[in-house]
Amino acid sequence: MLKILLKTIKWIALAAAALIVFVVAVTAFWYFSADMRQPDVRVDTADWPVTCHESWTESHGNMFRPSDSGLWEVWLHGAPLDRGMALGRMTEDLLYYQERVFVDQIRRIIPSDGYLRFLRYLLIGFNRHLGENVPEEFRVEIYGISLSCTHEFDAIGNPYERQLNYHAAHDIGHTMQEYMLVGCSSFATWGGRSADSTLLVGRNFDFWVGDDFARNKVVAFYAPERGHKFASVTWPGMTGVLSGMNERGLTVTINAAKGAPPTASAMPISLLAREILQYAATIDEAMAIARDRQTFVSESLLIGSAADGRAAVIEKSPEHTALYSPDGDHLVCTNHFQSADFATDKYNTENIATSDSPWRLRRIDELISAAGTISPQDAATILRDSLAPGGTPLPPGDPRRVNQSFAHHSVIFQPVHQLMWVSTGMGHEGDYVCYDLRKIFAAPDFSAELRTPSLTIPAQR
Repeated sequence: MLKILLKTIKWIALAAAALIVFVVAVTAFWYFSADMRQPDVRVDTADWPVTCHESWTESHGNMFRPSDSGLWEVWLHGAPLDRGMALGRMTEDLLYYQERVFVDQIRRIIPSDGYLRFLRYLLIGFNRHLGENVPEEFRVEIYGISLSCTHEFDAIGNPYERQLNYHAAHDIGHTMQEYMLVGCSSFATWGGRSADSTLLVGRNFDFWVGDDFARNKVVAFYAPERGHKFASVTWPGMTGVLSGMNERGLTVTINAAKGAPPTASAMPISLLAREILQYAATIDEAMAIARDRQTFVSESLLIGSAADGRAAVIEKSPEHTALYSPDGDHLVCTNHFQSADFATDKYNTENIATSDSPWRLRRIDELISAAGTISPQDAATILRDSLAPGGTPLPPGDPRRVNQSFAHHSVIFQPVHQLMWVSTGMGHEGDYVCYDLRKIFAAPDFSAELRTPSLTIPAQR
């Protein structure tokens, strides 16, 4: 009997050892086969010298300046590598600051160095196919930026890997909902709902990684060698689009939705939005690009189109892409899907039943109805609203508020007129300053303020 027991124990031990070897082998393959598709480009940063003028810096005709409004402004043109190298060289100090505060915030959430190292291996495995899902044009641009990044954080990954991963920060925020990293509100009016009958789009981008992270807001103006010129509101190093408008009057804003927990990465939403903004001029063209790309989280992309004279929402999950285009002359988009395609989706129905998203949607609908017709000034009032449906007060930071008091940025677009208002200060504290994209795209003058002072929407008193 003892002999049989010892033999059984021996076989169990051998099986356990074999299982451990198998798991280690699979894990090693999973880790070492990850390929972020770092571009094979040989460059010398010295070939992109930076010239400092009185109020702006320049590199190969690309320009960067601080505005009196507190925003940073950048003009980038040409080939992907030229754009990335110039942006990195001109904003090196800001790139370091942005990464420093981002890593510090992660450490506040996850203070254990051991767990952070463990998460690095998980992240590499999770993002093992990230590179192949990002168009080469964007990878080359990001690589150019990364050459000006610090090596202080190489424990997380080399500069290129880190910068590529940061472009998925919004997506990763989906999986950390308990930290309230992501929650946005947007709306559009046209026809009888707009004061001048043309399309108007407003949005709050409530992505919170601390006040320091939101301190340096960048208004970027792009004139790429391929596609449309466009403007985007972003942070240092981020070439993806969170809120933007192109020269054809197409706008893109992104709003997180709820879906199944991701098991592997695909194309980051910010880069999908970038591709749409750079290459689409109509809602149909935007939809075609969205259908063609695989993403790893669920997202609503509100598309405003001067050519179509209206707006629609592309609702995208890893498995399905739908278009929400209601009848009427306005729509509201928060953090849940509204199309019939997702009406029975279990994650979406749970989100509607349990989240703050329906509260904000109802409140914006209520404010639009009360205003009758919406001007840019009315849009700012809506985006600054802090009450619940019916006008009940809510405390600062409450996720049911349209103005949650910690938005990274807030933007208003008039696509037909090519006007874009960007909030200044922290959250919605300051003015909304106006940029006339027609003038800027025609001939940007970085020796002076780019904004149009006469169109400023004053801070709320």
